[in-house]
Amino acid sequence: MRARLSKIFHFEAAHTLPTLPEGHRCRQMHGHSFKVVIHVEGEVNEAVGWVYDHKDITQAMEPLLDQLDHAYLNDIEGLESPTIERIAAWFWRKLDPSLPGLAEICVHETPNSSCSFYGEF
Repeated sequence: MRARLSKIFHFEAAHTLPTLPEGHRCRQMHGHSFKVVIHVEGEVNEAVGWVYDHKDITQAMEPLLDQLDHAYLNDIEGLESPTIERIAAWFWRKLDPSLPGLAEICVHETPNSSCSFYGEF
């Protein structure tokens, strides 16, 4: 039996999008309450009854969230122009080695705006 787990995380951060045209409001410094949803897929271990221990996902995310929370994202290596697409890819690069079965990362910058990334570079 295969299943997909999802775990939700939050962080607050500021950024600018310097590649946008002059006059675009997102080129100016602004902040978001980001929500990140990590999805992991795999075979259910029948002996335990789950695909993954959610604690393992939390442990992989904690150092990344510590780095991003209340930070200026543009100062973080790999996020010099931190669109939600690039933030999702940044998370993927950081998490993929330690989370077998990583299937999707969805980054929300507002309740109505998000990006899903599936590891295709």
